[in-house]
This record gives sequence, structure tokens and C-alpha cells, in this order.
Amino acid sequence: MRRGEPLQRLLFGGVYGSVLASALAAALGNEGGRPDPGYDAAWVCAAAVAAAAAHGYAHAIAHRRIVRGRVTPRILASVLSEWPLLAAATPTVVALLGAYAGWWSEEGALDVSLALNTAALFGWGLWAARAAGQRWLACCRAGGADVLLGLFIVVVNVLTK
Repeated sequence: MRRGEPLQRLLFGGVYGSVLASALAAALGNEGGRPDPGYDAAWVCAAAVAAAAAHGYAHAIAHRRIVRGRVTPRILASVLSEWPLLAAATPTVVALLGAYAGWWSEEGALDVSLALNTAALFGWGLWAARAAGQRWLACCRAGGADVLLGLFIVVVNVLTK
């Protein structure tokens, strides 16, 4: 792994995982049938695993870690280094599993997960800008730009209901 790449993957995985989980939860929550938050949680989890594996494998290909078409420890390490994407999807999965357990409604789980993920996006943008050496005002602008991704999902969710 190249210098600086662990932080880059952490920040990428956080933003991508938060957006992916929000979009999937919003889309699955609007399928029109009987609410099934367990089904939705399983799909968010499966999609996050697939996205993390695909991104890790793409990194392995891009960095020429494929040797004669075999899966090597370096490829596996590249895939496993995508854990931040899975971690970022966890709040959405937990919220949906809470709805499945009957602690709250599926709609409530979706609202909480969209709010948490949008706040997390601000944090990811802020952190990325700080890591790049930006001043606090620029960091807040970067966080605000990431928040727009979350708000886009919220607006689309409202418009499709």
C-alpha cells in the first residue's frame, strides 16, 4: 500500500459507504409492499460487501497485483482494506435491524439512518479537508459539500413517496 493510501481509503470508504447505505435504504424502504426492514438490512449489508469487494479488487487490478490470474494475499489484503465502507454502512443496517426487532418503525429507522449518514458525511468531508491541511472554514465548506450528497438522497426520497 502506498504512503497516504490508508487514510485515503478510510475517507473514501466512509463517504461511499454512507451514501450507498442511505440510497439503498431509501430505495428499499419505498418498494410499495409490506415493510420488511430485515430484508432491507440484508440488502444494504450485501450491497456494501459487494461494493467493498469490487473496489478492493479494482485497486488490486490498478496496482498490478494480479499475477497470472491468481488470487494472492496482496489481492485479499486489498479487498480487506475496504472495511471502512462496511463500517460506514453499519449504522443503517443496525437501524433497520432495530426496526425488524420491533423497536421502532421501518420509516423511523430510515429517517434516523438518513440523518446519521448525512451528519457522518459532514464529518468525513471535514476530516478529509483537515487531513489535506485546509483551514477550518475550508474544512466546514468541504463537510457542507458532502452533506449535499446526503441531502440529495433525502430530497429524492421525499419526492418519490
